[in-house]
Amino acid sequence: MCYNTARKCFLLKGTGLSNQTGSFQVKVSGRIVKGASTFSQEADVTETSKFGVGKREGHNSSAFYSSKMMSRIARGGLGEENQEYLGGSQIICKSSEVMDELPDRSVGLAFTSPPYNVQKEYDKDLSLDEYLGLIERVGSEVYRTLVSGGRYVINVANLGRKPYVPLHAMFYEIHQRIGFLPIGEIIWVKAKGAGENCVWKSWMSAKAPSLRDVHEYLLVFTKDTFGRPDKGESTVSRNDFMESTLSVWEIAPESAKRIGHPAPFPIALAKRVINLYSYTNDVVLDPFMGSGTTCVAADWMNRRFVGYEIEPAYCEIAVDRINKQRVSIQEKPIIFG
Repeated sequence: MCYNTARKCFLLKGTGLSNQTGSFQVKVSGRIVKGASTFSQEADVTETSKFGVGKREGHNSSAFYSSKMMSRIARGGLGEENQEYLGGSQIICKSSEVMDELPDRSVGLAFTSPPYNVQKEYDKDLSLDEYLGLIERVGSEVYRTLVSGGRYVINVANLGRKPYVPLHAMFYEIHQRIGFLPIGEIIWVKAKGAGENCVWKSWMSAKAPSLRDVHEYLLVFTKDTFGRPDKGESTVSRNDFMESTLSVWEIAPESAKRIGHPAPFPIALAKRVINLYSYTNDVVLDPFMGSGTTCVAADWMNRRFVGYEIEPAYCEIAVDRINKQRVSIQEKPIIFG
């Protein structure tokens, strides 16, 4: 069914998921232009070591959290009752600064990689204050839409060398001001070793050596409380849980040419985040969707998705990627017309 005859519409029927995960729509500026039917294990308790430990183990850390340092840091608490998002999966071609399609406290997980404002083809050459203002406005909307205990995971890289711009530190300040509670930081290692890249003007010299980043950050925040008070079905296996709860992830980057977007992150990264931090049938939000990797991963893992993107061409790429994935698992493709 086409909801807006003035624009091209796309229809996707049947997903093989539950009736809550099957709907898939695409909107431009809030109007639908593409529619679609789319451990807990008991163990001996130890206390926080005063010298160090050689293995991973559960323990009583109350002494640490009652310390003078931690007493000044917000600890969170249960918020208001969650609301149910009754819609299906959507790609919405508009700014995520106002996400009025989503009710308060309805999203289980938000995962995104915002534009870095470094003159990629989609960047708008904002001043630093303008850029951070955008991040804060979108972050406030994400906070509104997250359920109590919902997580917001942000992939961000630091920029430049003269000077070095620690964006991740700025993101911490912004999101804690909004009300988010930081719960971890993942170092995403994209490449190994020095390779053949270097700064030739300071080759083998102490004059001005410059570091080559082979990593980015995943900043992990939560809303209200440090755990999900609601119950759901987790899909993470024991081995995946053990690997994913380490703070360094080694995952190869994605090819921009293959995806058709200047800065895509790999689907393996999105799948790991979604698998660790969300329940089956959760709503997974990406407020800076780009080419749709978060949505593709969420759809594959039986989560509903909502993606926001201001560039129609990237919305088209996202639709095409989801379509191809659904065809590969013998679901009905998008119908053009």
